[in-house]
Amino acid sequence: MTSNQKFTVSGLFLGIFLLAGAGQCRAQIDSPPQNAYLLKPGELSAVTVPDSASTDHATAADSSVSVAAQSGTASDDDGWHFAVSPYLWFPGVHGTIGARGRDVSFKASPGDLLSHFRFGLMGLVDTRYKRLLLPLDIMWIRLGDNKALPFPNLMVNTAKLKADEFILTPKIGYRLIDEEKIKVDALVGFRYWHFGENLKFVPSNFNLNFSSSQNWVDPVVGGRITGNLSSKVVVVVAGDVGGWGTGSQLDYQVAGILGYSIKPSLTLQAGYRYLYVNYRSGGTIIQPTTSGVLFGATFNLK
Repeated sequence: MTSNQKFTVSGLFLGIFLLAGAGQCRAQIDSPPQNAYLLKPGELSAVTVPDSASTDHATAADSSVSVAAQSGTASDDDGWHFAVSPYLWFPGVHGTIGARGRDVSFKASPGDLLSHFRFGLMGLVDTRYKRLLLPLDIMWIRLGDNKALPFPNLMVNTAKLKADEFILTPKIGYRLIDEEKIKVDALVGFRYWHFGENLKFVPSNFNLNFSSSQNWVDPVVGGRITGNLSSKVVVVVAGDVGGWGTGSQLDYQVAGILGYSIKPSLTLQAGYRYLYVNYRSGGTIIQPTTSGVLFGATFNLK
């Protein structure tokens, strides 16, 4: 881990515990109002603030990437709550990839990735029961390109490349602080990574066609802090860190989200996400840094 990466990760968790302490101090001074709002953030999703004294609605979200809203207190909210948070992430990416003792640096802007985008699915399914949190974040992206080849001796004229990235992050968590103005969650889980590459030549040349994939699982621990700025606006800082040589050498992300509640069942959000992984195994190197803005919405189903 470089000094900059250590600083980023350390700063994230230092901020979580400092704000957690601030929330506890405030809880000793201020008594919560009768209709206190409980906000439940997720790592990359939206915030929904219900306005009801008799019916409580709450949702929890992951890391990766969502903010969900809740109403009522943890003690009197006994039901299950569900939310779905689709989002769009527009990142740039740079880093190093390599195999068989050779590696190369690369860099692609958000525009570069969009020009080669073929299919994608990004979203978070958020489940909560009292203070128990069960967020699940999914991201699947397919990129592709066709290139003409100026090599007639190869007996092929076109190369078709497809690249897939699939990231699945299920977690389980517990709400440590559940006050009117601040919520603090602790989370633990794992992140499953899949990278797939497929190179096909037209007309088909089986001696040159290539297909491969890399798959691994990283345990991760993290936290989320939600600050309720008003009955409509919430800000969330979230992140996690893992790997430690189990799958990758290092795997971490941080995110900041601003959400605005349109109505109790719908919240819009915008933010920024930073994701890094350093995977090295059998001569294969995958070390990308992916970061950029994201936009999403949370739909409270229950």
